[in-house]
Amino acid sequence: MRRTLLFLLLVLTVTGGWLIAGAGDDLRRAHVTSGGVPLDEVHPTSSGTHPGVVVAHGFSGSAKLMAPFGDTLATRGYVVVLLDFAGHGANTEPLPDQVAGTSDATRVLQHDLDVALAHLRSLPDVDPSRVALVGHSMGAGAVTRYAAAHPDVTATVAISLPDSAVASAERPARLLTMAGALEFPGFREVATSVAAERADRAVRIVDGVEHITILYAPETHRETVAWLDLAFGGPRNDDAIPFPARRLAGAALLMLAFLLGLYPLAALLADPANDPWPRLRRRDGEPRQAIAGIATTIRVAAVTVAAASAGALTAWVLPTARLPLAIAGYVAGYAAVTGALLLAYAVRRPTYAIRRSRMISRPRLLLAVPYAIVSIAVPLHLGITHALPVGDRWWLLLIIWAAFALLAYATEHVACGVPSRLLAVAAVFVTVLTAAAVTGLTNGFVLLVLFPLIGLMLWQALWSVFLNRFAVSAWVIAVTGAVVVAWPLAVALPLVGG
Repeated sequence: MRRTLLFLLLVLTVTGGWLIAGAGDDLRRAHVTSGGVPLDEVHPTSSGTHPGVVVAHGFSGSAKLMAPFGDTLATRGYVVVLLDFAGHGANTEPLPDQVAGTSDATRVLQHDLDVALAHLRSLPDVDPSRVALVGHSMGAGAVTRYAAAHPDVTATVAISLPDSAVASAERPARLLTMAGALEFPGFREVATSVAAERADRAVRIVDGVEHITILYAPETHRETVAWLDLAFGGPRNDDAIPFPARRLAGAALLMLAFLLGLYPLAALLADPANDPWPRLRRRDGEPRQAIAGIATTIRVAAVTVAAASAGALTAWVLPTARLPLAIAGYVAGYAAVTGALLLAYAVRRPTYAIRRSRMISRPRLLLAVPYAIVSIAVPLHLGITHALPVGDRWWLLLIIWAAFALLAYATEHVACGVPSRLLAVAAVFVTVLTAAAVTGLTNGFVLLVLFPLIGLMLWQALWSVFLNRFAVSAWVIAVTGAVVVAWPLAVALPLVGG
């Protein structure tokens, strides 16, 4: 069994690394900072001058998130510049507001595009008179607005355009709008109405994808290339488009490898020969079917509904809501209040004292914390988006981590490590947060990232299940598992400031 696990870990790690390393590995790349804006250049292998394309990410995105478009376009003969907007990725300049919807935020986004386009036009292998823009979500709105004000932009591709007000019947010309068939209807309506305003515009609805997965759909990339080729007078070359989800698949395999690797690590650190929690269940004589029973799970879910509802209402007025990280301040307050209320419920129950007295607390178990950090930061940064904290993100990370650690600690005592109860708490937490977004208690952007958030909560629950197998102390499980949720929030959500 041990050899099989080690072999599986090796296969997952090697395959994941190969997928990430081989994504566009024949293209020439450079990272520069111009006017305070971090920029990633991707150049085709062919010589001579080429049309240039600036690629803009969405809210909570980064240049790294849009890297597959760099691979696709450079492979087909375009020079590409991908930027980190203010407050995103490696850009420490904050956005002026929480939702990137004010005139000040618009000005900042347009300034960053100005910088990116000026840099693109300055490159020796770019024809400065032949440039185009590609953007997703917030970036789609920004590039459409920019193209409308700058007719020298040859063509524009707006993916998941959130607002039709950035375009008019006059400008911009040669605009392609795209939306996912599984996105909220508003995105498809905007894409269709904007495209219908001019004869030189078009719309494409991509089947089977929503707001995030549209970035990895081969059809999205094929349509983008076809539109730009048409605008620039024919195909640059006939090279096959690389698989857009290659980095994503590699990151997923690395994450799975780290998750499976937690089991032997916990066994090594915790010494399963001294596993008191299973013996505790038998010695206390409490029927196992009662511990893991449906009635208990329903009770845990009901208590969590009450705690989460109070947390969602309270978080709106907490000081954490004013943290300079969009949305994360509210979510941190929500997690902390929900955790505190669940803990208050747990300490009144006899299983709380019994569990605390029987759990193993070894300092060496804290080695699981750096392991958890590496397991989330490395795959995320290499294969998905910018995941290295910069500037204020470091201290904000500690606050978000502490909030989710409190929630995780309370969940351990309420759920007693039983998987069905852990999942019930996670499901209620996400559901109430969704309701908060729908009712306006927090930014509606939460609705667009539900799938990643659900995935992070499930991953945290799996960490808990593994560590509970070895009767690890609840506080160790909490600070370890909270990393996999807190780190992505701290590095992805945009920095904001007045």
